[in-house]
Amino acid sequence: MPTKTTTKRKGPAEKGGVVITRSFDAPRERVWRAWTDPEQLRRWWGPNGFTTPVCTIDLRVGGVFLYCMRSPEGKDYWATGVYREIVPVTRLVYTDSFADAKGRVVPATYYGMSSEIPLEMLVTVTFEKQDGRTKMTLRHDGLPAGADREGAQVGWSEMFDKLEESLNESPKGKATGTDTKKAYSLTLPTDREIVMERTFGAPRARVFEVYTDPKLIPLWWGPRRYTTTVDKMDVRAGGVWRYISRGADGTEYAFNGVYREIRRPERLVSTFEFEGLPGHIVVDTATFEERGGKTKVTVTSRFESVEDRDGMLKTGMEEGAAETWDRLAELLRKA
Repeated sequence: MPTKTTTKRKGPAEKGGVVITRSFDAPRERVWRAWTDPEQLRRWWGPNGFTTPVCTIDLRVGGVFLYCMRSPEGKDYWATGVYREIVPVTRLVYTDSFADAKGRVVPATYYGMSSEIPLEMLVTVTFEKQDGRTKMTLRHDGLPAGADREGAQVGWSEMFDKLEESLNESPKGKATGTDTKKAYSLTLPTDREIVMERTFGAPRARVFEVYTDPKLIPLWWGPRRYTTTVDKMDVRAGGVWRYISRGADGTEYAFNGVYREIRRPERLVSTFEFEGLPGHIVVDTATFEERGGKTKVTVTSRFESVEDRDGMLKTGMEEGAAETWDRLAELLRKA
């Protein structure tokens, strides 16, 4: 905990800030975890319609808080902060700044916002016990008066509505990091690998077919906010694939790779390359294991370096992959 000073702090009216107090029907420890566990925070962080595909928390004084909020239109807004004070279950104080995708501080104008917003602001959150409930007070200092401060007030209020819903969805006081069971698992067995697993309610021959039919790929590949076109798909060892994903604003993202091994309907090995970042090749090995009419799919992604692996995680790939598999499961149920 940093040393306290005797400097008098300016109030919200002088310094430019937002103050919001909310009471939640959950123990203080539960609300604290919702703020400090990245998996739980992702469930409610961001105004209405926004998602949070990336959130990393280094919960220590001097540790960095980095997150990406994605708008309904698919635009990403990155922000970062440094923890100044941490009193477990009682008080959090951290700086708040806009950032680029690498976590470097940028001005608000980077995202087309007001030049009046300072490079660094300060957020203070306190948690008080109230007979099994929790009184939470947020203070966001540094915002200029006017539209910027009013917009922040609305944004925080919408986030806290989502926080209340999140707290109500899970058992009070639950001690695990994630309150709802995921349909998939993601593990990091080595510093260069990501492994994702999910079981689908269809025979593996059908699952393998959906994975390798160019007519079916656009029906499930990629997050819902994108449409996917198959440019090339020569499903044989040495054959090339290339997909193009388009956002609602017309922005295109292209991906390509080469099939290295095809063993129907058991195993598929191919490379993966995002053309916006050429030269960073991932080798994906997908296995299909049938169990009583269902199929367990395991995809092991091996990267060229730990930096590439960690960079992929920071892009929100877990959210995108999970949504892609949700779409695959929906398609298989229709078959």
